[in-house]
Amino acid sequence: MGSTSAQNNEGLGRRDLIKRSAALGLIAVPTMSFLSACASGDSGSGDKVDKGKKTAKNPLGVNESAALEIVIFDGGFGTKYAEDAKKIYEKNFPKAKVKFATTQKIRSQLQPRFNGGTPPDLIDNSGAEQMDMGVLVGKKQLTDLTPLLDSPSVDDPSKKVRDTLRPGIVEMGQFDGDPVWIMYYAYTVYGVWYSQTALEKLDVTYPENWDDMLAVCAKAKKKGIAGWTYAGKHPYYLPFSLYPMIAKIGGREVLDKIDNLEPNAWGDPAVKAAFEAYYELFKKGYILKGTPGIDHIQSQTAWTKGEALFIPNGSWVENEAAKTMPADFKLSVGAPTGLDSSDKLPFGTIWASGGEPFIVPKSAKNPDGGMEQLRIMLSEASSKNFTTSAKSLTALNGGTDGIELTPGLTSATAALEKAGENVVNPRLQDWYVKLQKEQIGVAGLGEMMAGRATPAETIKKIQAFADATAKDQSIKHYKHQ
Repeated sequence: MGSTSAQNNEGLGRRDLIKRSAALGLIAVPTMSFLSACASGDSGSGDKVDKGKKTAKNPLGVNESAALEIVIFDGGFGTKYAEDAKKIYEKNFPKAKVKFATTQKIRSQLQPRFNGGTPPDLIDNSGAEQMDMGVLVGKKQLTDLTPLLDSPSVDDPSKKVRDTLRPGIVEMGQFDGDPVWIMYYAYTVYGVWYSQTALEKLDVTYPENWDDMLAVCAKAKKKGIAGWTYAGKHPYYLPFSLYPMIAKIGGREVLDKIDNLEPNAWGDPAVKAAFEAYYELFKKGYILKGTPGIDHIQSQTAWTKGEALFIPNGSWVENEAAKTMPADFKLSVGAPTGLDSSDKLPFGTIWASGGEPFIVPKSAKNPDGGMEQLRIMLSEASSKNFTTSAKSLTALNGGTDGIELTPGLTSATAALEKAGENVVNPRLQDWYVKLQKEQIGVAGLGEMMAGRATPAETIKKIQAFADATAKDQSIKHYKHQ
């Protein structure tokens, strides 16, 4: 994410809540283009490898001598974690020849192979060139990962893989009902990131309501420090804190209506209140000068240098901004500041969801091998390896015992604990990529936060974009079940 890419309670209520609210972790760097024309539905060559024998050690029945091809996105999380997991696969299946490649150009390199029916067996579909997930699902180009989820976990064969995952991960991979098309491997906490050291120097605490936020920004301004900065060239980072603020004010059903492209969903009073609050940051001069013209790296660098207090971002920022972050920064994440005591949800309401989406193409030659590689990655050892090397949580619930967590991860874990069930996961950005990024993000929020449009004008514009998407019959539409 960022330039890289950009959680198990039982009980029906919890499961339903997650089903309604689960969502995608933002793909990385900004993209204005997205996969809009995959090949026809089932363009497989039919050239599958023979099934292997199912055993306790090989529950998916992988063909032990079949070749396996893996392509990993090379972004802020690095690729070492995937390479290490590949070595375990090679050790378990010594006769298998494994081809392992890394790239930042997922779409341009792999879309032609999808269209030709010769895709790799496992893909980390992330980054600026992420292939549009809604299109891949709509064109029936992905393998249902239910066999992986129902297979025994590596660490405890009495548990299915699905029972070891963080809440919401399974539902996030679903688009219409039961099949699970995507396994999100990373687990991202979104919110307002800040330096605890910077707040201490100002003698302030993280603000829980908007009056306090404005007071903190006013105090910072007197010291020559901006309250906020953000990825001005990629303003779809703003929703990382804005969407959960909307849910906090009006309840999670406001976000569900937005996801469902319901008429006048953006006209909800909670949306108006949140937009007006953010616009006030611009009007009062609390946004770092020049922010609309800078990208995610430039905004993060200005922020780590102490030029601004707050930045909306995801937990990948710890790894991505590591080079410029001072040793005494005390990186922390705050749940979005609310409006006031009338908010429907408590302070602590936050957006957290899966990131780093892995897929097994439907026309892959060795889909069982691709799923087995994912099963290995969802072991405790592989999960800890990722957390240590990438400074990010994984989809595996827990999996951090014995690891010394970085400041950002410690803060993110504490934020999740505080949120409890108040975790929201807007689906807009994996259901409708163009709407979320180009239209709501750049044309809508980007213009408003630069002072070129009022909140009322922005809401009207975004609602028109959403209505057009709802009416566009060339787009597959999804709804919360």
